[in-house]
This record gives sequence, structure tokens and C-alpha cells, in this order.
Amino acid sequence: MFRGLLNYKLNYAASIFLIVLISGFYYAASGFAAENSLLVMTGAASKPAMEELAKEYEKNTGVKIELNINGSGVLLSQIKLTEKGDIYFPGSVDFIEKAKRENLIVETTETKIVYLVPAINVKKGNPKNIKSLKDLCRPGIKLVIANPEMVCLGVFAAELAEHNFNAEEKAAFRKNIINYVESCEKTANVISLDAADAVIGWSVFDNWDPQRIETVKINPDEVIRISYLSAAVTKYCKNTQLALNFIEYMKSPDGGMKFFEKYGYFTTSQDALKYLGKEKPVGGDEYIVPQEWMFKK
Repeated sequence: MFRGLLNYKLNYAASIFLIVLISGFYYAASGFAAENSLLVMTGAASKPAMEELAKEYEKNTGVKIELNINGSGVLLSQIKLTEKGDIYFPGSVDFIEKAKRENLIVETTETKIVYLVPAINVKKGNPKNIKSLKDLCRPGIKLVIANPEMVCLGVFAAELAEHNFNAEEKAAFRKNIINYVESCEKTANVISLDAADAVIGWSVFDNWDPQRIETVKINPDEVIRISYLSAAVTKYCKNTQLALNFIEYMKSPDGGMKFFEKYGYFTTSQDALKYLGKEKPVGGDEYIVPQEWMFKK
């Protein structure tokens, strides 16, 4: 186990270094310090909506919006190591809290944009008849989760397993995990590409690919909390007012919010909790993932 953890840590560190190095060259070559442009470090949980939103904002304002879309933890490492990025828009509350703790964002600029509910996502038609979290512990189920170290969904997957499974169930659940993936987008793509029977995802995933993805709601008694996506200006932002204007547009009912609504994101916490069917913490405390989840057995 120690050797596996060590190898994972070394590979992860090398991957982050390579991503950051390439990103640094790219940002420098592209001249993102230009006064009329913004680099938005965007968690993949918001990818389809943000791509359309950014295009419309550019068209309407002439401000160049460059989206760097990746796992929230990778983005945080990029901000810290390259000292670049105007806005941080991670995939869950956990990573905005990490950014606060590491003094990488201006806390007074944090703005909640939309809300997410954790769910199980399966192939259209649900051929394995997966109805609950416990069904993910059945022998033979091929399960994928996001990497808990750098992806918001991985954090939620580990939290759900830790709170709802006994030791035997947790072992069976982990045995069924065939892979960790590096972003929310890749988590959804696992089902689109028929590479697994199920993932721990977000309820919005079936709106990303309605022809291939079906959402199975988790029993509300088993849901620990719902999440939200917050945007904040980073401490390295080159033009704070330009960044604040874009965040305001993201939140505007007549602007960016229509793109989030199109893909099934909840625009209020009340809507998210109504869908869930029970009162739960919104965001809640940052979950500290147990060390055993930091590598796949």
C-alpha cells in the first residue's frame, strides 16, 4: 500500500508540474496580461454552460474570455505556481474554501453562481438496474469516480462512501472502482463512452448528454450536503473591475444564468433542495478526504 501511495504521489506531482509548465508557456505566449482580456480558471463541472456563456460575453462586450477548463485542484495548483488567472471558478465549495485558506482569492469578491446535487449517473436505460448507493457495492459493477485529490466530485464520492457504507460495503465499493478520472467532464464522458456501468456524478450530467446518460437520484437521507459553484477574483488578477463585471454577468438572469438553466443547473439553493427532497446543508464544511482515498487500490 505504501509503495502504491508513493508511486501515485510521484506521478501526480509530475503530472501537475507538467501541466503547470505547459500552461505557463501558453499564457505567456498568448499575452493574457492584455487589458481587455480575462483568464477564467474554470472547473470542468461547469464546462458546457461556461463555453456558451463566454462566447456570448465576448460577442457582446469585446472582452476576450479565455477558459482554462480542468479539475479544480489542478487549476488551484496552476494559480499558485504560475501566479496567473483572473477568476477562479472551481467545481465545488471545497475548492473555493481551499483557495481562501491559501490566500489565492479576494474573499470579498466570492459570488455563488449555481448549485449542484450529487447523483449516480448510468447508461441510458440503466441496464444494470442501479437504484441506490448500495447497488454500487454489488459484485461485477464497473464503477468510476473522479480523483478525490484534485476533483470536486471525487471529494463527494469519498464523503458519500465514508458516511453511508460499513467496512465491508466500503471495501466492495472500492473493489468495483476501475479507474479515477481527472475532471467532472471526464467523469460524465465515462458514461457517454460506455466505459463503466456507473459514476458518482452530478444530477446535471444527463443534460450534458441526454442520449447516453441517465441520472439515478441518491436517497436524500444518504446525501450529506449539496454543493455550489462560486466565482472569485484571484489575488493575481490584472483588472479587478473587468473580472467583477464578468462575474456579475455570470450571475445575471438576463445574461449568463440562461446558459446554466439550459443545462439543468439549479439557480437557487431552494431549487436544488426541492429536487433532492430534503433539507441538507448547502456547501457545508470542507470535507477532508481520508488518505486511503488518495490512490486507487
